[in-house]
Amino acid sequence: MLTIPVLVLNQNYEPLNICHLRRALTLLYQSRAEMLENGYGYIHTANREVPIPSVIRLPTLSKRPFHVARKISRAEIYNRDQFTCQYCGKQTKQLTLDHVIPRYRGGQHTWENVVSACAPCANRQKSGQKAPGRSEHETAQDPCPAVYQQGIHHIFYA
Repeated sequence: MLTIPVLVLNQNYEPLNICHLRRALTLLYQSRAEMLENGYGYIHTANREVPIPSVIRLPTLSKRPFHVARKISRAEIYNRDQFTCQYCGKQTKQLTLDHVIPRYRGGQHTWENVVSACAPCANRQKSGQKAPGRSEHETAQDPCPAVYQQGIHHIFYA
């Protein structure tokens, strides 16, 4: 019950985060937030009813950076590539990470060198064979970092 999602808004009603109900109730109890929407009903205690918020607003303005550098991770690579193999274009959930220029050849573990690949294409790259219709190390799109822009996840390709 205490893991219900609650939207947290900035002072200027800009979405900041989604937190759990437990954290939202703590912020409300400490007067560090105000409830804007009661969308889930009430929690009944021994002596009172506490409304369950679905949207809360912070009374102070929290600055958010315009661009946030993203850490490279498996999930972020898959999201950036939209769960699509970057060599053959097949869309699947069964992907692996592949270094376009292998690490043993001096390739780095960076956004620009790591792509998602299906198992057949990853094996083909490791064995030195090229993908059908492509030269060695050629991908469908040029990989680049995914970034957050004003709280919204955007994916940019070069």
